[in-house]
Amino acid sequence: MLTVADFVSTIAAARKIGVSSRTLARWARDNYVTPAIITRGGQYRWDVDDLLRQLRDKHDGSGQ
Repeated sequence: MLTVADFVSTIAAARKIGVSSRTLARWARDNYVTPAIITRGGQYRWDVDDLLRQLRDKHDGSGQ
């Protein structure tokens, strides 16, 4: 079973995909991408592979 520890913070995910953490958080708020989980404190946690897939799907037009 996956836990919060299995995912990365917004800062770490943003660094891995080459955008600012503010941009990634805005994308999540705007439902452009979906974090793996949202903690009880409201922080996003990301599966970077899934995040990259979401962005690829958006770019390819298949995420519409």
